[in-house]
Amino acid sequence: MLGSGSDNLHMRSGAGRLIEEALADLWQGVVLWDYPLSRLSTLKVGGPAKAVVFPGNAGELLKLIKGCKQIGIQWRVMGRGSNILVADQGVAGVVIVLGPDFSAIETVNESPETVLVRVNAGCSLAKLVSWSERQALSGLEFAAGIPGSIGGALVMNAGAWGSEISNVTTSITLLEQDGQIYERDRAALPFVYRSWGAPVGTIALNGTFRLVRGERVRIAGACREVLRQRREKQPLDLASAGSFFKNPVTMPAGRLIEEAGLKGCRIGNAMVSDKHANFIVNVGGATADEIKALMRLVQEKVFVRSGILLEPEVHIWDE
Repeated sequence: MLGSGSDNLHMRSGAGRLIEEALADLWQGVVLWDYPLSRLSTLKVGGPAKAVVFPGNAGELLKLIKGCKQIGIQWRVMGRGSNILVADQGVAGVVIVLGPDFSAIETVNESPETVLVRVNAGCSLAKLVSWSERQALSGLEFAAGIPGSIGGALVMNAGAWGSEISNVTTSITLLEQDGQIYERDRAALPFVYRSWGAPVGTIALNGTFRLVRGERVRIAGACREVLRQRREKQPLDLASAGSFFKNPVTMPAGRLIEEAGLKGCRIGNAMVSDKHANFIVNVGGATADEIKALMRLVQEKVFVRSGILLEPEVHIWDE
């Protein structure tokens, strides 16, 4: 039986005290208490997390997660906030954001044709693409302009223009649910469209990528062209989570949504972009509930017209 509003408030405040006491033992770094996740999300919506912390290395991360598990505190890992929709009421527990020390890029092996590069999960994908361009290394041009972290890109098997991050991945170092750290070859992970296939609760610590030596001018030109097409076709001037729905096998989601007559459709301040129909954008002051309501409307209208049920690509965070 569900408790009353006052009962729920009492339970939440009690849980908050538990988290505060637990983190005093687990964590000596910065803690952002009751922090609005809208400030960390590219959609600019979402209520607070009780605590947001920023571990700088695998040891700190492991200590945090083990401690949270031992005392039953819920935890989540956030990358750059680019592929999530956080509920208006926020989320319970601790949100872990990999800190700036989790962003190193290092060369681990070289041959005349290829270079193996290990990149920590907190590194932004944009930083890696820029670094690869300066080093005249090809393979990541498709990722120019994709927001988010390396960890998020691996988990989502980020892709565009017919390429995916898994195409250049050789191995991933994982923090698995048993608390152990393992390096897994690419072949051991069942990458599929927009998923790496690892069990829920598995965390990517770093990824190793095989890049091909090339001409810096050509690589830079390819990146510029990808960015040009993004600016031309996507609503980059408005807050969004990127492509909202996964593309069905038969037809791109954006085309299905457009053919259902939904471009420009609004609920409150959430809108189906009139520039690219597979973007739900926050035109200013949207709530997560408005975005979810618009998501359901799009799913219903597209299903009625085409018989295809669109699946969100965006991860929905709620209680």
